[in-house]
Amino acid sequence: MSVQNLNSYDPFADEGDPLADTADVGSTSDYIHIRIQQRNGRKTLTTLQGLPKQYDSKKLLKAFKKEFACNGTLVDDEKMGQVIQLQGDQRAKISTFLTENGIEKSTIKVHGF
Repeated sequence: MSVQNLNSYDPFADEGDPLADTADVGSTSDYIHIRIQQRNGRKTLTTLQGLPKQYDSKKLLKAFKKEFACNGTLVDDEKMGQVIQLQGDQRAKISTFLTENGIEKSTIKVHGF
């Protein structure tokens, strides 16, 4: 009588370490992040981070302000580079604007409540 359930078998032994070859695990450099921040009361702030270098942030900010009828600014961040800040909750509008102008939807991450 032999019980085969007691044999030790590792189903992932042939795979190796999946994280060994990647240097930057959890990197956010290949995504565009759209976040919302609560200010005071009902006021909110929408931030856009991780925009590729080929896009001009100043021209994009000008187009956002004209299209969405809100104010905005460019902020230089040490980690994320240039961050676009817009007044109000503009997450859905920014996402549709970017997808209509040639950026893939799979590279856009929308965060928030």
